[in-house]
Amino acid sequence: MALRNIVTEGDPILRKRSREIDEITPRIVKLLDDMAETMYYDNRGIGIAAVQVGVLRRAFIVDIGDEHGRINFINPEITYREGEQTCSEGCLSVPGKSAEVLRPEKIHIKALDINGNPFEMDAEGLLADCICHEYDHLDGILFVDKAIPGTIEAVNAEK
Repeated sequence: MALRNIVTEGDPILRKRSREIDEITPRIVKLLDDMAETMYYDNRGIGIAAVQVGVLRRAFIVDIGDEHGRINFINPEITYREGEQTCSEGCLSVPGKSAEVLRPEKIHIKALDINGNPFEMDAEGLLADCICHEYDHLDGILFVDKAIPGTIEAVNAEK
């Protein structure tokens, strides 16, 4: 595993739609492992998308520190959304900012795992928020685009 550089706001790659992954090769597995190491050890995040390390592929990882642990999502599709919740969000690619964002309270998502096996899961609360945040990255959307007006604020971006 290796730490990767985080692409930050202003880089045009963050605004592009990521491409489907046709085959889960050792290179894709290494990408996901590198993303996890970068998220955990370098930046202390709870989610990271491939585009955030400069790779336009439809994959992300979340780990909110619950019983699910690290969840790898490859070619994900959110198939159901229910309710609303207001979430306080930050982003590894938008250092020094946080904002309130309106997200679904519950979701259902389908994806492939790191071994290429299809899976589905329901998520709610923080897990649903994190999945939706990372899912948006795959379509070139940042949390600041969805921020509730007047809620973007500067935060200490200390690592």
